[in-house]
Amino acid sequence: MAVDDREALPLDCKIIQEIYDNGNAQEQFEGELDEALDDGRQIIIIEPARLGEETTRWIAIGNCLHKTAVIAGVACLAAPALVQPEIARFVSIPMGTVSIACAAVYGVSWQFDPCCKYQVEYDQTSLSRLPMDMLSRTAPVVLVRKDDKYRKALHNLVAALAAAYLGSKFYHWVYQ
Repeated sequence: MAVDDREALPLDCKIIQEIYDNGNAQEQFEGELDEALDDGRQIIIIEPARLGEETTRWIAIGNCLHKTAVIAGVACLAAPALVQPEIARFVSIPMGTVSIACAAVYGVSWQFDPCCKYQVEYDQTSLSRLPMDMLSRTAPVVLVRKDDKYRKALHNLVAALAAAYLGSKFYHWVYQ
């Protein structure tokens, strides 16, 4: 890539190019990705297919844990108001447990990982603004940095409310 080509990039963009110039290319690609994530780049374009697929999977698992924590927590909290009391406990207790477990796993495994601040970009309009003609691969993985503090706060709040609800149910079951 020439110096003039680099000027066409968005200011805070990192391209991890698929260049195999030594026997440790995969480790080099991973090191470049780690460096870009730690630097907090706004856009990261990943050309190596294997690294792109692994990163996409990792982000998808984190997204799944987040969504499961929120949806299960809402189901736990809404069930007593929406279904009969005899049925509500069979929905609330498992859903609350799932919500708490998913929030805990996310908190332990993903919360401090810099990759959790990124989402895979699929929007063709956004992708068309990137200099794809400068890449050696036609379909790279594009990561875009997103503010996730509200997302984390939401699933932590919902899981905490589910835990409080389950705690109160357990208290009433044991002491009454």
